[in-house]
This record gives sequence, C-alpha cells and structure tokens, in this order.
Amino acid sequence: MHSVKIKNQEIISKLESNYIKSNIENIYVGDIVTLGIKIQEGEKNRIQNYSGVVISKKNAGLNKTITVRKTMQGIAVERCFLIHSPKINSIEIKNSSIVRRSKLYFLRKLSGKATRLKEILK
Repeated sequence: MHSVKIKNQEIISKLESNYIKSNIENIYVGDIVTLGIKIQEGEKNRIQNYSGVVISKKNAGLNKTITVRKTMQGIAVERCFLIHSPKINSIEIKNSSIVRRSKLYFLRKLSGKATRLKEILK
C-alpha cells in the first residue's frame, strides 16, 4: 500500500513538472508586485496589470498561490493567484518590505498611512 502511494506521487510530480514555470523570481510576503493577467473579452485577449502587496503565500508545487491586496479609492480588494497559471503573463517585483510575519492579515484592519510597510533599501 505504501509503495503504491509513492509511485502515485512520482507520477503526479512528473505530470506537474510539465506545467511549472521556471522563469519566476522568488516572491516573498511583503513584496509589492505587478501581475500581468490575461483577460478574454469576447474574441479579443488583452493583458491587465494588477498591482498590490503580497499578504500571504502558500507553497505546494504546482498549486503555489499568493494573495495580493490593493487599495483603490479607499476600497481594498484581495485576489488569490495561482503562480503557475497560464492566465498569468508576467510577474514583476517592484519593491520589498521588512516583515516579521508570514501572513499580513492584520493589514485588513488598518487604513490609510497605517498600512505602509518599511521598505528594504537596495
């Protein structure tokens, strides 16, 4: 029974390796990122940029996800993205911040200047 599970995991990992993107930089919680997302409107395809702060990250091979939070006109929006999805065209890290937590859910309760994070000077 145990050897069957191991063989199944090997088969799954081989299948997943075909779809994993290799040109992605390391993304950390607290980074300010811009994602180019492919959007289909009728027959036309276009790329729309989505920019915000990474507040959480989950690592699970092909199922690696990040949650990005952005605020526009006082309204905050959070979206969860699959990193290896074919709908994501590009990922650009604009800035990095100093954080002491693995999930930045406390930003949900804050507003205005209180949501700023300390930037890492390069």
